[in-house]
Amino acid sequence: MLKTRFTELFGVEHPIVQGGMQWVGRAELVAAVANAGALGFITALTQPTPEDLAKEIKRCREMTDKTFGVNLTILPALKPPPYAEYRAAIIESGVKIVETAGYKPQEHVDDFKKHGIKVIHKCTAVRHALSAERMGVDAISIDGFECAGHPGEDDIPGLILIPAAADKVKIPMIASGGFGDARGLVAALALGAEGINMGTRFMCTVESPIHQKVKEQIVANDERSTDLIFRTLHNTARVAKNVVSQEVVAIEKKGGAKIEDVAHLVAGARGRVVYEQGDPEYGIWSAGMVQGLIHDIPTVKDLVTRIVAEAEQIIASRLNRMAGISVARAAE
Repeated sequence: MLKTRFTELFGVEHPIVQGGMQWVGRAELVAAVANAGALGFITALTQPTPEDLAKEIKRCREMTDKTFGVNLTILPALKPPPYAEYRAAIIESGVKIVETAGYKPQEHVDDFKKHGIKVIHKCTAVRHALSAERMGVDAISIDGFECAGHPGEDDIPGLILIPAAADKVKIPMIASGGFGDARGLVAALALGAEGINMGTRFMCTVESPIHQKVKEQIVANDERSTDLIFRTLHNTARVAKNVVSQEVVAIEKKGGAKIEDVAHLVAGARGRVVYEQGDPEYGIWSAGMVQGLIHDIPTVKDLVTRIVAEAEQIIASRLNRMAGISVARAAE
């Protein structure tokens, strides 16, 4: 069994996290992750109202008696959601772990901490991780350039970002972006992380609440099957490559594009239809480069069990054997 500062602090069996994912982080997936001994997060803003979030938390509790959390992502908007009400719903529901992401979550962190809730903050840069550490969060989830969703604007891949953050961040850190198997877990631990966060890999499981055809598309896709959109708008997002994402990229390449020029293509409602009706070409949907490492659609339990068992095998056999050879050579 792999024990880390993360598993000890958050009371979970395995150093594996299923972070918040819009339209995907629902009770059936989160409960399956919890029952498998990992840490799953319900995505607060997938629920239309704070009252609906409270119902979703209750629904998740009916499916698991193990620890799970809620993701609250704070983004600048002309008409922002009622974040304080969502926060209150989380607190009143007795949730003990929250994943925050996005823009300056200080007031939310303060309130969660006041109520004895542990906070993991998701970020894309070392400087943001250090800022969150100063805010008083309990752990960091750091997203490399390979990730689905928003990788930030620095374009630093995990192989550099994770150890660079580990050199400076004192609290436990979860590695995110490009993780989907045992090799990634072992690599993350070697780079200084205390566990891994997987999004796209958990999307492609039996319990994931998205259409089977989308899961099959993830399996069919390779590591090149993503596009970076909103680059020219300084709000880069990595999404699954399809006809819609290619059209957005083409509009941006012409120069001078504004959000109004692509709004009809990138509307969240279209992405929701992709997940619900199973047409991968209908709208923008998030997926990472890790698609190239996804070859099946297992149950969550089988996936987590496989990753942990294979990670232990890599450490016990391959790495120990290499270390043994080095020791033997040194003794000669």
